Amino acid sequence: MNHNTLSQRLERVATHVPAGARLADIGSDHGYLPVALMRRGAITSAVAGEVALTPFRAAERTVRENDLEQHITVRHANGLAAIKPGDAITALTICGMGGETIRDILDSGKTHLSGEERLILQPNGGEQPLRQWLMDNGYTIRCEELLHENRFYYEIIVAERAGPVAYTDEELYFGPLQMRARSAAFLSKWQRKLKYKQKTLAQFAHARDAVPEAKVQDTARQVRWIAELLA
Repeated sequence: MNHNTLSQRLERVATHVPAGARLADIGSDHGYLPVALMRRGAITSAVAGEVALTPFRAAERTVRENDLEQHITVRHANGLAAIKPGDAITALTICGMGGETIRDILDSGKTHLSGEERLILQPNGGEQPLRQWLMDNGYTIRCEELLHENRFYYEIIVAERAGPVAYTDEELYFGPLQMRARSAAFLSKWQRKLKYKQKTLAQFAHARDAVPEAKVQDTARQVRWIAELLA
């Protein structure tokens, strides 16, 4: 993967960035996503934020090698602190982190959001607590995608603030739009998850030390939900 050829995962993320957006890519790593989008003329400007020093310097190098310093600002900052009011950001990407981490970045950096941005989030697991945060903060999920790459399943969640929204517990767990679309990748993911959860439940029953009842009940509920979904 480089600034010319993005991974399949980042290519799918890129399709959800609106044309002409002013992008903030948080946890930008090498800065490949904003650089690729800028080279394609898909966005008008970008901020690449990175808290770790090595990837921050790598992003600076990628931007410099592509002569894009006038259009892409690389900032060494924690989470959404990379965004300044004058950036007038219209799209925000956070990719390749756990859902809980993305949720915490959004929550601790809320003051840096105008509420006008489209959020394009690609969590590695932990989608449920991330969807919960979106719902609690008035974000409607506009699009959801699931792709299978290198033996892993990746979810992309696109959300915009549009006032109060209510999702059921099952919708927060599976994804409200994915539940309806029932793509082949979605069904495959949850068939695999069902086997894993059933195995976990069986292990609880034979565990030497008693497993807390709440944990057993939670896993049993997930098994029931998945089985009903696939029925």
